[in-house]
Amino acid sequence: MDILQYLPFDLPHPALLLAGVLEGTVLAAVLALTALGLSLVFGIMRVVNVAHGEFYMLGAVLAWFVTTWVASVTGGPPWLGFAVALVVAPVVVGAIAAAADWLVLKRLDYDPEATIVATIGLLYIIQQLALTFYGPDARPVVAPFDFRVQTPYFGYSGYKLVVVGAAIVLMLAVWLVLTRTRIGLVMRATQYDRETAQAFGIPVDTVYAGVFALGAGLAAIGAVLIVPIQQAHYLMGGDPLLLSFIVVILGGLGSLKGTLVAAVFIGLSDGLISTLYEPTLAKILATLLVAMVLVFRPQGLFGARAA
Repeated sequence: MDILQYLPFDLPHPALLLAGVLEGTVLAAVLALTALGLSLVFGIMRVVNVAHGEFYMLGAVLAWFVTTWVASVTGGPPWLGFAVALVVAPVVVGAIAAAADWLVLKRLDYDPEATIVATIGLLYIIQQLALTFYGPDARPVVAPFDFRVQTPYFGYSGYKLVVVGAAIVLMLAVWLVLTRTRIGLVMRATQYDRETAQAFGIPVDTVYAGVFALGAGLAAIGAVLIVPIQQAHYLMGGDPLLLSFIVVILGGLGSLKGTLVAAVFIGLSDGLISTLYEPTLAKILATLLVAMVLVFRPQGLFGARAA
């Protein structure tokens, strides 16, 4: 006897569920990479970077410029321009972020309230510069390769699965740097006690500039990976910023483990709800979840409670 026939609702088709899980996995991978940059900046610098989504957007726009330029100059295959963009975009975005840190945030002595206002201003500056030099149109970037993986119900983009793998490798690399290298040790020392780190000769200002550049660079890499799927647009930084804040708040500000867990949860739930219902509903439910976490566990799921 099939007990499913007695359920008061119809279960979605397995093909829809599989599509939602796959799309949610892709979103979770890129979201974890992007939110990791935001979490690092807050965890080490105690700066809430409201311009993080614009660094993401800038990475996508630069990917379009670089791939277009490489194709016009060399006439090479799509993977060549994409490989160049994957290196150039995060480096350029990281350099811009480091310059913003030295010119703006450092002069504000990283005051929490002042840096929020400053990064809001940085958001609008980057956005308007992108509109001026890039334009208002959404433009595609050709995927570096095109193959499909056959599932029991449909063929799925192999490039999207590669994006998931690349994001995992990059996050593992960041974890290894933070936990197994001298650079990571210096970052963690600066995070725990800025004054003591300075007393031991650690160049805290240089560390902060590097961390801010790393956070922006991670967002840019996430954008380069996703732009063949979503296209580049000067207003595309809004959703990644919102979802990154949701992930970081849920996981706990400054907690890398919490960021990863929350990104997987938000990504999969967003993919499933967007596939089965409406994308707007996914954003509403995620925002409500953040509100509940802020009320009942303000430090997040894995964050340390303030003393």
